[in-house]
Amino acid sequence: MTVLIRPEQPRDEDAIHDLTQAAFRPMAYSSGTEGKIIRELRAAGDLTLSLVAEQDGQIVGHIAFSPVSINGPQGSSYLDEGWFGLGPISVREDLQRQGIGRALIREGLHRLKTEGAKGCALIGNPAVYRSSGFESDGQLSYGGLDRTYIQRIVFDGPPPAGTLVYRPAFDG
Repeated sequence: MTVLIRPEQPRDEDAIHDLTQAAFRPMAYSSGTEGKIIRELRAAGDLTLSLVAEQDGQIVGHIAFSPVSINGPQGSSYLDEGWFGLGPISVREDLQRQGIGRALIREGLHRLKTEGAKGCALIGNPAVYRSSGFESDGQLSYGGLDRTYIQRIVFDGPPPAGTLVYRPAFDG
């Protein structure tokens, strides 16, 4: 199976939306708004990096990265200092667990690091994201979630501590 990973093109927007909605539909934790989040990030200019996985001319995977802030102690913030959030990420259901998601993550992180990003954070299952270099040291929080699920990978500088804040597209 040959999969091409490339930046999204304007013609991909509807396919990305449909893929994302279908991939998240069976997930108990899904809000059902993941496709809308990507559209809103794009419309607000907050979709920093959007990659698709293409196989036989069909989009079979997608990953989004957008800026995040980390509100630290005494109001300090890492906003606009090169921190990004990973997500949503989706792979067509019949192709999951075949390495497409890992390939999207690897390429996305490589591009962010090459462009000078300080790091990337996400909310997800540690068993899934540990193999891509993400870890939780308990120093990041997000709402009332167990801090084990709030993970990060540091490219440059010290590990951040504080509250993870995503762009407004994630609020609705």
